[in-house]
Formats: sequence, C-alpha cells, structure tokens
Amino acid sequence: MLKLGLTGSIATGKSTVLAALAELGLPTFSSDEAVHELYRGAAVAPVEAAFPGVAVDGVIDRERLSRQLVGHPARLQQLEAIVHPLVRARIREFLEHAAAAGEPMAVVDIPLLFENGVEWGLDAIIVTTVNEAEQRRRALARPGMTVEKLDAILARQMPQAEKVKRATYIIDTSDTIAATRKRVVELVQRLRQEAQAR
Repeated sequence: MLKLGLTGSIATGKSTVLAALAELGLPTFSSDEAVHELYRGAAVAPVEAAFPGVAVDGVIDRERLSRQLVGHPARLQQLEAIVHPLVRARIREFLEHAAAAGEPMAVVDIPLLFENGVEWGLDAIIVTTVNEAEQRRRALARPGMTVEKLDAILARQMPQAEKVKRATYIIDTSDTIAATRKRVVELVQRLRQEAQAR
C-alpha cells in the first residue's frame, strides 16, 4: 500500500485537498480531527492535569487552552508531548487498518510533518502551497485569528519554500477550489497509473 503524507503551512489548502482525496475514494486521516476527538476523550485527563482549568464538562476548551499557551513555547512543547504520541498511535492504527482492507493507497494529513522530527515511514509526501499574500488573507479570515497569533504560528512552521523542496508532489491552491480539486484528480490518476505499472 502506498502511504501518502499530506502537509503544508497554515491556510495553504490542506483541508480542501484532503476532502478532495476522500471524495475520490482514498482512505484519509486528519490529525486535526484526531486532536478534536482526543480533546473529548483520551487526552482530557492528562491535558487537564498539566493545564488546570482547561477542561469544561469533560471536554478540553481550546480557547482556555490557547490562553495558557500564548507566549509560552515551553508550555506548547509540554502539550505536544502529551497529545502527539496519542495522534501517532491513531495514525499507525489507521494505516494498519487501510493495509489490512487491501487499499492501494491511504493519505495521512500531518500539519507539522517536517517540523516534528518523527520518522513517519511514508512513501511519498504531498505539499500544499499558496502565495504568501493569499495565505495571510485566508488565515486572518479565520475566527479568533490575529496578526500576532498568525506570526507566532508561522514562526514555528518551516517556510513554504523549504516544504516544497522536500515534497514528492506539490498542489498549488492559489486559485479556485475547483482548480485545486482538478489538480487533486490529476494527481490521483497519476498515482493509480504508477501503482498499476509496478
């Protein structure tokens, strides 16, 4: 089975590309969705223990958690040390399940794929990219996003140009969603042809 990683900086169209891949019938895994689930389940107790007051009615309140993290990089590392191993376990389970089901390929969306220094064992990596002005416009349109918050996020992420250099496949999402979906269709057709040729 071809194990594909999907990554890209904030607001570069990862969610759009992941949804398009799923629509084409590929098994997909979203790390962000996994974190949302963990914040309602397995991560609640350890996160609340490390960051008292962030759990409300048995669910991690992301706003409360965010307030405790702002301007404290060491606290963010503490959170990642709790949550990332739980996400990695789910990724392993997802890939094992897809392989056991006889899927020819599966896609794992990992926002910090290059940054977190983990050896994921992936066969190829798709990177989403967009011009910087459009990236900032999209990011700042998100609820609760500020220039300061965006700059802090970007400071933690590898520059887009470096991610593009490390990519196996690149999907530019600068224009319309329809154009992005067309690029995804073309990539999947190419991957399926390559798989058949093996």
